[in-house]
Amino acid sequence: MSATTRRKFLRNTGLAAGVTFGFPAFVRGQNLNSKIRIACIGVGGKGSSDTDNAAAEGGEIVALCDVDTNTLNKKAEKFPKAAKFQDWRKLFDEMEKGIDAVTVSTPDHCHGVAGIAAMQLGKHAFVQKPLTQTVWEARTMRELAREKKLATQMGNQGSANDGLRRSVEVIQAGVIGKPLELHVWTNRPIWPQGMARPEGEDPVPANLDWDLWLGPAQNRPYKNDVYHSFKWRGWKDFGTGALGDMACHTVNMPFRALKLGYPTRIECEFSSRDYPETYPLSSRIRFDFPEREGLPPLKFFWYEGNPKPDFWPIRPYPDLTKHVVASQGKLPTSGALIIGDEGEFYSGDDYGGSFFLKRNDEAAYLPGDQHELCKTIPQSIPRSPGHVKEWFNMMTDGTPAYSNFEIAAYLTEVILLGCIAQKIGEGRPINWDGPNMKSTDNPEASKLVKRDYRPGWEPKV
Repeated sequence: MSATTRRKFLRNTGLAAGVTFGFPAFVRGQNLNSKIRIACIGVGGKGSSDTDNAAAEGGEIVALCDVDTNTLNKKAEKFPKAAKFQDWRKLFDEMEKGIDAVTVSTPDHCHGVAGIAAMQLGKHAFVQKPLTQTVWEARTMRELAREKKLATQMGNQGSANDGLRRSVEVIQAGVIGKPLELHVWTNRPIWPQGMARPEGEDPVPANLDWDLWLGPAQNRPYKNDVYHSFKWRGWKDFGTGALGDMACHTVNMPFRALKLGYPTRIECEFSSRDYPETYPLSSRIRFDFPEREGLPPLKFFWYEGNPKPDFWPIRPYPDLTKHVVASQGKLPTSGALIIGDEGEFYSGDDYGGSFFLKRNDEAAYLPGDQHELCKTIPQSIPRSPGHVKEWFNMMTDGTPAYSNFEIAAYLTEVILLGCIAQKIGEGRPINWDGPNMKSTDNPEASKLVKRDYRPGWEPKV
């Protein structure tokens, strides 16, 4: 990027002023014509496509790792030359000098420990969303990326969408005036939560290493069809609930456009019945953001809950969304609404790929590409060659990926504060000191910044 374009990139994505990106280690230390050697940790589900995508960009898949041998062996059929591991720690011990980069696509609770270990070894990292399960892990990965000048990207693929980037440009051009409120809602969870731990235990399947699956989490008995392979998201020890699953997508655009930074106050205003080990079925969380870069204080409300009859979905009050409903015929199952002093901005898909605008003196929303105000706003953010391609470009020429850890870790921290509020409980506001990762009035919340690692799994930082 030119110096001018780089400055625009940093400003328009909400990256802190003064951040610079040196050439990553691969460029400095390797032949530019050689293939980038990649180890893939977690190769089922989203990890399967992450592995395939890395190969499609020209990466050489040299190692595959998964705690489930059925998943591991199935992926190895496509990459028969790759070494196979169930334990990523053993992978690093044996192949540290034979890999340049990693993908991490495990359940949430292992993102941080595997990602931090890889980055400490100087490996570039593509890590699925949410980047980590704890605030401390996100901050650590952000700092490691800076310190070691690593090419990084979080797996929130909507970041590469032209519509998301156009939304950022349009909002920052001031089409709705001063933004005052943000409302984001989701149809998650689509997995079980809001329940107690089942009693007893079941035999561990021969294909699964349960100890490795638990990783940094505390020991608990294996129960069939309760945690592995998909239902871990609702458990506080393993997942991050609806926030971790979707907010890295749905909050991504407004986080950038509104330059949100750290909130000063978070509260789970109300939720369904609380259980000690799982997230609630539904909740509303409020984040208060201070003045920033000429923008006024802003209130952000997060709403979650599956609209199935046996759930209790929470959504914005109808008076807030009446224009959205009038425009769309009904309130979509997920969306983001920004209310400014001069108008409203609405996106009704998970990635912010399409958007609609209504000024206060207008009766209805218009699609963004049809509104006269939007037509006059120039492009200021580079468009994407592809989400994974951006990561490869950052490894080879230093061009910052749009969701590199400088901003992805920041976004993740904010989202995880919502998870902390859910754990603290309904009606207990938390005053927050973002730079120092602690509450100024709630010691219990401060303790949740970092997990209690099981012996042998503590990150060595």
